[in-house]
Amino acid sequence: MYKYVKKLNYPINIKKKDLKMAKYMLTQLGGANSELAASLRYFSQKFSMPDEKGRALLNDIACEELGHVEMIATMVKQLTKGATVEEMAEAGLGDIYSEHGMGVFPTNASGVPFTVAYFSVTGDPLADISEDMAAEQKARAVYENLINLTNDEDLIGPLLFLRQREVVHFNRFKELYDYYKEKYNYK
Repeated sequence: MYKYVKKLNYPINIKKKDLKMAKYMLTQLGGANSELAASLRYFSQKFSMPDEKGRALLNDIACEELGHVEMIATMVKQLTKGATVEEMAEAGLGDIYSEHGMGVFPTNASGVPFTVAYFSVTGDPLADISEDMAAEQKARAVYENLINLTNDEDLIGPLLFLRQREVVHFNRFKELYDYYKEKYNYK
């Protein structure tokens, strides 16, 4: 069912160490509006979709979001490359370093570990798809905020790509929402 392609969805080659930005980026790895939350949300919700069209769309986007998790983790790793323990602590990453060393672990920017409590599965296709549209808009807003926090073009390029994918996903979910509302006469 799954095929891993050993290539990122967008090339990432960050040359400049930026530990503060790495900390901010963690929000899209393990935060409430993160790529990990999106992937697990859509994968879980697909089982409640009333037809193959919905199941396929949610599964496709869930898989793409896993690719985005890999992109974010790659950015965090490149932004911290060559950092010393002292630099990690000074950038506010000491708590994360103390448990995970230089590993990349899904937390938000404040160091709170990822939890599935960030999302819901209701079993109601319209309710779940409404949540999905909101999640995509929140992630888009987070990417815009992250872009505003940097002037590094090596980072801005991938962030713009990820931001645009949020817009595409929102539109695909909106199409599915409208389709289900009409086809199944949901109120």
